[in-house]
Amino acid sequence: MSSKGKLIVLAAFDKDDEGNLVQAFDPRQMDSEERAKRDARALVDKHAGVVAWSREADPNIGEYGPPVVLFQAGEFRSSSRNNEDRGRT
Repeated sequence: MSSKGKLIVLAAFDKDDEGNLVQAFDPRQMDSEERAKRDARALVDKHAGVVAWSREADPNIGEYGPPVVLFQAGEFRSSSRNNEDRGRT
């Protein structure tokens, strides 16, 4: 039986003394996409960068879909997105 669901994550980044991006806190798993976007918007003025994303997931079999950015602002670490992209949804 499959337990496929959606993994929804909120992450924020700050800059250290040398200007490098570091995690502001451990990524947070969120209950809903709307909550992730709302919390991300609330963090924009407090961190150098914020991103909320989701992906389909079935952890029982190790199957994960591609990540979908729900909200992003500022700078953040990502291999698939331009760190200077400030698109908002």
